[in-house]
Amino acid sequence: MASRANPTATIVSKPGRGTSVRLYQPRHQKAGAGEPSSAAVSAERASTGETVLVVEDEPVVRGVILEMLGEHGYRTFEAGDGPAGLQILRSDRRIDLLVTDVGLPGMDGRQLADQAREMRPGLKVLFITGYAESVAMAGGFLQPGMEMITKPFDLDHLSRRIRAMVSG
Repeated sequence: MASRANPTATIVSKPGRGTSVRLYQPRHQKAGAGEPSSAAVSAERASTGETVLVVEDEPVVRGVILEMLGEHGYRTFEAGDGPAGLQILRSDRRIDLLVTDVGLPGMDGRQLADQAREMRPGLKVLFITGYAESVAMAGGFLQPGMEMITKPFDLDHLSRRIRAMVSG
């Protein structure tokens, strides 16, 4: 597929056959001034079998994050909701970082993080939220070892944040 500078969408609908939607987005964007290039970010690979648990209820968002983590050498586990994430956290599997959406249905991401830290004190947590960061962080939302990134986010930025949290 040719590189595209801007996202493009095509919608084709045929009576009796259904509708097809295709979204084309650039896989890599040129880094701006002061930002490392995608090649530099790719060099920052997981080096010791670091493992990330991704808990996100939107399958497309979860899939994109898992793909990026895999490309950077991380081992991954995934869950579509809080209870499924807790089941993984109750196992003896190595988990270096929990990446969770704040707005999960039922048990929200903060409740998941609190229960996770009861089982695994000191577990690092990266929250993903569609809310304004200032609103989401009000009232001491983040504790030590917790960080937040807001949607929409650039995958290179997400990768750098994960790398910093896992290695720090």
